[in-house]
Amino acid sequence: MAKAETPFLIVNPKSYLYGNASLELAKAADQVAADTGLQIYFTCPYADIRLIKENTEHVIVCAQSMDPLTPGRGMGHVLPESLKEAGAEAVFLNHAENQKTLAELYATIKRAKELDMITVVCADSTVEAKAAACMDADIVLAEPTDLIGTGQVAEDSYTTETVKALNEVNPNVLVMIASGVSTAEDCYNVVKLGADGTGATSGILNAPSPAVRVREMAEAIVKAYKERA
Repeated sequence: MAKAETPFLIVNPKSYLYGNASLELAKAADQVAADTGLQIYFTCPYADIRLIKENTEHVIVCAQSMDPLTPGRGMGHVLPESLKEAGAEAVFLNHAENQKTLAELYATIKRAKELDMITVVCADSTVEAKAAACMDADIVLAEPTDLIGTGQVAEDSYTTETVKALNEVNPNVLVMIASGVSTAEDCYNVVKLGADGTGATSGILNAPSPAVRVREMAEAIVKAYKERA
């Protein structure tokens, strides 16, 4: 059973990659995880979960979302058990591109815990992030939605204040700062400032070599965490 650890990197191609292209980057991330010892999550479309799980050893395969239903009725919804059996050990929830109501979010976090799946819960504001921490999410991704994909990272004060606020609410929650993160330097800075981890989509996919960018980011995170410690 996987457990969320500090520090970490989330490689999140969203739905830009699928099938063999997704697998190629997942294998590269898997090698980086083996080489650096860093906990690396790799998100992928539902249909690719088993493919990636069966061809990697070190990354934590992460589903893009799921629904709080149990086996039975629920045609067209995403069954947590099916994701778990396919190989997903973690799940993203409440991303800006696939938001849930508060009730849905709480119910889905509860279902994930029943299946020992790590929850990465997105929040658009410190208030939302505190609510997610109160729901006992494993990782809270606190990111202003308007910075996603811009390459513009939140102010340093946002990182330090968010980490402090969430740790006061729930000292067990891991805090992820990622919106606008696109370079190894960005990764180094947010982890040095106190974040437990970070991740990227466009910052990785738009790099000359996405595989090299993943390695650069991972090494920067490990360096920042060692210096912080």
